[in-house]
Amino acid sequence: MERTKHYLIPLLFIFISVNMAASYRTDIYNAYITNRMDLWKKVIDVMQGDNFKNDALAELINYQYGYIGYCIGFEKKDEARKYLNLAERNLEILEKGKYDPSIIKAYKCAFYGFRLGLNKFTAPVNGLKSLENAKSALAIDSTNYFAWIQYGNVQFYMPATFGGSKKEGIEYFLKAKKIMEKHPDELINNWNYLSLLVLIGQSYTYINDTPSAKRVYESILEREPAFLYVKNELYPELLKKMNN
Repeated sequence: MERTKHYLIPLLFIFISVNMAASYRTDIYNAYITNRMDLWKKVIDVMQGDNFKNDALAELINYQYGYIGYCIGFEKKDEARKYLNLAERNLEILEKGKYDPSIIKAYKCAFYGFRLGLNKFTAPVNGLKSLENAKSALAIDSTNYFAWIQYGNVQFYMPATFGGSKKEGIEYFLKAKKIMEKHPDELINNWNYLSLLVLIGQSYTYINDTPSAKRVYESILEREPAFLYVKNELYPELLKKMNN
């Protein structure tokens, strides 16, 4: 009987950990589609207090990455800096734990990009570091969809005089999409996938390829009709633009 208890205890911890991870994933997804970034923040604050390692810590970094991007987009720079500092420390822990180096490089690319977004004057340094890490991530693993997204961001926002290309950036986003869609089960409750589709739609809108943007937004709403940002803002604004 005592022996059975010893087996049950670790199994119980594994069961609890798996359920918690699934819960966090669902909570983040629901926060994303309902524009409830206050709930998103609560999740990452709870997770930051846990003693996570490896995959669970990588998941937390991914959610922090999403929240930082939101903060920068809405000019909440102090909040962005706070969570960027946390995410960078978590990434250091992950790197010391010998986690997937392609993933590490991809997040470094993103975080240097955030630093640039917080201070445009750092572009010569942070822009170059962002680009170098994106290339390194893809050199290590060309099937890393997250690295293709970051490389696409670099290309899309880099001035053409320095080698940037919006069309090339979109090509990299589409490559990331193709990689993700090879694993349909991983798309369920995956905020990263919806975010990538939004990014593609917005990028098409930016270069005035409105028919392509319309197809993307319609595919998003077909997949997730409750996605408020697309349903109430992006799609109606695009239709208005097309009708003017």
